[in-house]
Amino acid sequence: MANNSNGVFSDLFNAVGAPVQNLSDTIGNGISGAASVVESCTNLCATIVTSSANTAVQLIQGVATGISSAITPKK
Repeated sequence: MANNSNGVFSDLFNAVGAPVQNLSDTIGNGISGAASVVESCTNLCATIVTSSANTAVQLIQGVATGISSAITPKK
């Protein structure tokens, strides 16, 4: 289960990394269009919320699986 959790967090960081880089590039290039910055921030927030929700679901599933396997009689 520990390896699965590391993969989940790795997926979260990978999912958030690209929008953060895009936001950084947008601001760093001095683009004056506020709409572009707002769009990047909106995309980043949406990605974080979605990734966090997916991570939470996967962690809950992992815990439930671990509990089920721990209480299931061994044959």
